[in-house]
Amino acid sequence: MNKRHITSLFSQNFGKFASKEFPSWFQNIVNQSYVSLMGLDMSDFHKPSTYKSLNALFTRNFREARTFSLDAEDFISPCDSLISETGTITDDYALQIKGMRYKCADFIGSEFSEEEKAIVADGTFINCYLSPKDYHRYHIPTNLKVLKAVHVPGKFYPVNMPSLKKRLNLFIENERVVILCEASNGKRFYIILVSALNVGVMQVSFEPLIQTNAIATSPQTYEFKDLYLNKGDDFGCFEMGSTIIILSEKDMLDVSVNADDDVKFGQTIAKLK
Repeated sequence: MNKRHITSLFSQNFGKFASKEFPSWFQNIVNQSYVSLMGLDMSDFHKPSTYKSLNALFTRNFREARTFSLDAEDFISPCDSLISETGTITDDYALQIKGMRYKCADFIGSEFSEEEKAIVADGTFINCYLSPKDYHRYHIPTNLKVLKAVHVPGKFYPVNMPSLKKRLNLFIENERVVILCEASNGKRFYIILVSALNVGVMQVSFEPLIQTNAIATSPQTYEFKDLYLNKGDDFGCFEMGSTIIILSEKDMLDVSVNADDDVKFGQTIAKLK
């Protein structure tokens, strides 16, 4: 059995601290310090003092539901994030960041067939980076059917800009959950949740058996027959900031955002073709 990487153990221990409910006076200091240090905008959320643990603050819900376009062709951002890169998949390569590319087949992983991996040939990629200050929940970007999900254990390297620029194949090395979906127009695409340092857990609400940063050392596959989710549905969260990658079939998306754009969950970032 493979030994777990030090980044996994570090993230797990941080997760234990973040999940602990301290006495209210001390918890308030922890929460307020985090809000100030990271520059959180809490205008859409409850007061920091109302959260009983740092993890509860990380995984906070909106005080009031955020609105978004209900037009079927509008593909919305699944999260609040920075678009770190976007573009066309060329010869099975997508960009981690400018000048740093990776093979999509390796990123998607060995638990998917060659046919399943080939759907993104000449398709589109969108990288959404969630910093520690961002809202950490993620949502469904378009009405879809979930076909398959694979949990790929791995490392927990940071996914911030300095790390993306210096560590080749960072996305491929890190733990991730790869979700194959079919949009309402019949085109297929992947939503890939990528771990990072201090991300002890990536929740996937439609399949609670997926346990990230756990003892699993080999990929675990989950297949679905009639699992339909609607645009805007909350399907989990990162416990700290991380990255969501969209890899789509060719001619599925007309992307309307660029690298370095800040986006909010619910903002239209592409149109279904």
